[in-house]
Amino acid sequence: MQLPAELASAIEAEAGNFAWRELARAAAALSERYRRAGENAGSSGRLTAPERAAYLAVRFPATYAAVRTVLAEARRRLPGLAPRSLLDLASGPGTTAWAASEVFPEIEQILCLEEDPAFIAMGRRLAAPRVRWMERDLRAGGQLPPADLVVLSYAAGELGADERFIEQAWAAAAQALIVLEPGTPSGFGRVREIRDWLVRQGAIIAAPCPHSDACPVAAPDWCHFAVRVERSSLHRRLKGGELGHEDEKFSYLVAARAGAAIADARIVRHPRIEPGLIRLELCTRAGLSATLVRRSDRDRFRRARKAEWGDEWTG
Repeated sequence: MQLPAELASAIEAEAGNFAWRELARAAAALSERYRRAGENAGSSGRLTAPERAAYLAVRFPATYAAVRTVLAEARRRLPGLAPRSLLDLASGPGTTAWAASEVFPEIEQILCLEEDPAFIAMGRRLAAPRVRWMERDLRAGGQLPPADLVVLSYAAGELGADERFIEQAWAAAAQALIVLEPGTPSGFGRVREIRDWLVRQGAIIAAPCPHSDACPVAAPDWCHFAVRVERSSLHRRLKGGELGHEDEKFSYLVAARAGAAIADARIVRHPRIEPGLIRLELCTRAGLSATLVRRSDRDRFRRARKAEWGDEWTG
């Protein structure tokens, strides 16, 4: 997945404000910061100006790709979803705003809540369409502004989002609430806790699950998906990578108030191709299961050969 051309150019311009060595040091410091603090790196203090530019170059594209993938799935699973407004919680530099503008061009207003004024200033320079910004520390609590669609992206861990916070986010969501976290055991654990609370409130889990019953995934396993992200030359240089892409892993949920077209089953691992058959690991409405698709079943075998991790599976 690629960034929109105008967004990629804006990121290059932000990075161009710093000498290469300064940007490289900032990228290394940012990586070390994440290693020390784990997934809650954002809660360990605000980033410096070079670190924010490095974040745009090395993390923004992956986060954008994950959010855009989930928003597109929400559009598929919620045929009645027609958001005119979106609330982005702990928005950073406006990653979700850009992705939402691509998937939901009908959105008229996006409100980004972010506590760091420097990130807000950067988001304004990136100039996502139809965005208003509000400086707010979400850890302080309080009622959230209402919107058709509410998104909490890569922030539940940083915010220490508890049941009270999720209650406020769900109350603000007129049509749907979307939550994304890193595709790790702890990231999935947070998504699962939020899912459990939402189910108790009567929410419909529209994706990725094929049901709103108890999650069948048991530790040490975890549910996550991946999207391939194209690296810019700047991205490759800062990360010291040779490949022109990287895979961003994430866990997520789409919770709706009504009208979901839920998948029959979801492929939860890479399909495994064996001589004469393809093995699919599925989450179904009856729980986790494996299905073997044999070459003799031509139609199913053809579909299985095209199927990918994260896809819906029917039949």
